[in-house]
Amino acid sequence: MEGGGGGAQYNPRTVEEVFRDFKGRRAGMIKALTTDVEEFYQQCDPEKENLCLYGFPNEQWEVNLPAEEVPPELPEPALGINFARDGMQEKDWLSLVAVHSDAWLLSVAFYFGARFGFDKADRKRLFNMINDLPTIFEVVTGAAKKQTKEKSSVSNHSSNKSKSNSKTESQEKHPKALQPKDEEEEGLEDEDEDEHGETLCGACGENYASDEFWICCDVCEKWFHGKCVKITPARAEHIKQYKCPSCSNKRARP
Repeated sequence: MEGGGGGAQYNPRTVEEVFRDFKGRRAGMIKALTTDVEEFYQQCDPEKENLCLYGFPNEQWEVNLPAEEVPPELPEPALGINFARDGMQEKDWLSLVAVHSDAWLLSVAFYFGARFGFDKADRKRLFNMINDLPTIFEVVTGAAKKQTKEKSSVSNHSSNKSKSNSKTESQEKHPKALQPKDEEEEGLEDEDEDEHGETLCGACGENYASDEFWICCDVCEKWFHGKCVKITPARAEHIKQYKCPSCSNKRARP
């Protein structure tokens, strides 16, 4: 099957080759979510089975069923992206696919890294090369252009904006999404700190901090920094049941 075999023809063995592979796949997926978006949208029919978006090293993309062999040759992209298509606004759905695509690209790059014995310095160099490019999510949402401005305003306002705007709505709908605390919540504070004092982010391993937005996976019940899984408080409002990137990838193998 073509779907899972996009990386099977050759194996990138150096940091530069893995990065070139990453860039090609990334360019293909960005194409699917931007210039070819109408065709991509049509192909993601919710009536079909679990579909995945694949990016290939030659900058092409494909919507296809997952690879049949288990375990697959390469890590698989998120399964079933087509199911959510009609349940949310198109731009939110595209952002969601973009987030999963970013997670997949990293897993493929570091799969090659592990397979070909990259050491700590190689991994760091690879990550830095990858990290210098905007993520697919940032490209699709337009955040790549705004990023530098936002960085300075976030540090100046120390997340006051997100406290006031997002707290109430997001908490009513998502009791599991942790918001920065306000004074009205004093009663909850002790409880929150007991529960989350030792909580580590499932993505980066750092501690819970009371001024950061967190979200809990409804499947494995691990907590994640919103920023690590690219979920903003506004995004969380549209999610009925949040699945972290690894649970989304594990889902529904026949």
